[in-house]
Amino acid sequence: MATNPSPTTDTAGPTTAAAFGASFVDQMPVADFVGGRWGEARLDPLQPLALHPAAHVLHYGSACFEGLKAHRGADGTVRVFRLDRHVARMQRSAEVLVLPVPPADLLTGMIVDAVRAGLDQVPEPPGSLYLRPILIGVDANIGSAARPSDDALLYVLASPVGDYFAGGLRALVVAVSGQPRTTPQFGVVKTGANYAMALGTTRRANAELGADQVLFAPGGRVEETGASNFLLIDGERIVTPELTDAFLHGVTRDSLLHIGADLGYEVEERPVTVEDLVAWAARPDAEAALSGTAAALSPVGQLVLDGERIDVGTGQVGPHAVRLRDALREVQTGVRADPGGWLTEVRP
Repeated sequence: MATNPSPTTDTAGPTTAAAFGASFVDQMPVADFVGGRWGEARLDPLQPLALHPAAHVLHYGSACFEGLKAHRGADGTVRVFRLDRHVARMQRSAEVLVLPVPPADLLTGMIVDAVRAGLDQVPEPPGSLYLRPILIGVDANIGSAARPSDDALLYVLASPVGDYFAGGLRALVVAVSGQPRTTPQFGVVKTGANYAMALGTTRRANAELGADQVLFAPGGRVEETGASNFLLIDGERIVTPELTDAFLHGVTRDSLLHIGADLGYEVEERPVTVEDLVAWAARPDAEAALSGTAAALSPVGQLVLDGERIDVGTGQVGPHAVRLRDALREVQTGVRADPGGWLTEVRP
């Protein structure tokens, strides 16, 4: 994000003062897929990868990843949030990209190993340990545009982080764009090309409009921002665009809908148009928010549409977004009861 401080080169320390995701634990689990089989995972030092210049990932984009977090509870225990859902989603991404699908037990074990390697670096709340499993195709063959990579590399990075948006909890400015964020058939896949397509639009919106993010609404139908799902909130309801293959099925989104229902909110998953969005924003009790692993739940105070600035409700951080954000954090840190197998404890 352009609103974050410039990245540092720190690769080991526990500080969260660097830009989100720019500080790393100094070990990473690694596994290779060679000759049609997965090898055993190993724990390597954090170091540059040795890739052939003709590696498939560098030419044909054969890469997918996940993003999830481990949180330190009030009791000192570190817990990974919704590990199984993230493992399953990465497996689906690998299938779509025709990459070797890592077995669930292998990927789960590597993520847990990454947390264990950085246990002493997991910040106190609201900080967390951000986890980034990455799978890339490594065949050295620039003539393989029409076929997938046979061999692959899987590794997991761990990064102590604070808030995704600079300045902590504040009302964000979000520009609304009629452009698509990505190609529809790849919307549900966490792959770098999806995010690259949104970079230019987001950078221009930041520079020209002071926007923190862009909400993509191709054809007038609201989907998601460059890195988050989108929620409308008031004292009674949580409304969010119904899932399609055109945008990411967020684990945080799903979690908030479950938590919101438990708190008594009526949950609506339905098509949301730009016209619906403008009408919602005009109400004095209206709130909106971005949801995602990195963003958690980040309130939206203002929309920018066709050059016009539109306050969402009061334009300030609303009480219901704060209530949902706090409840999510309480689940993640073990203060609120686990809704059902969402937390995986990691011990030394």
